[in-house]
Amino acid sequence: MKKHSILSALLGSATCLLLLSTAAMAQPGGGGPTPGGGNNNPTPVPIDGGASLLLAAGAAYGLKRLRARRARA
Repeated sequence: MKKHSILSALLGSATCLLLLSTAAMAQPGGGGPTPGGGNNNPTPVPIDGGASLLLAAGAAYGLKRLRARRARA
């Protein structure tokens, strides 16, 4: 398969995914805190170990690719 056709298929599917995902993000109205209801402090959201593991895996993969590229050159 040509590089151009793979790239166009990838871009097309990514565009469709982004356009269709907006309907999936719609949330029904309902309960929960009202804005300005006395507690103006936002709820803290912890960044757990999953984000750290993902960052470390990305760095390790990048180093592996750099070493492979330098070994070929």
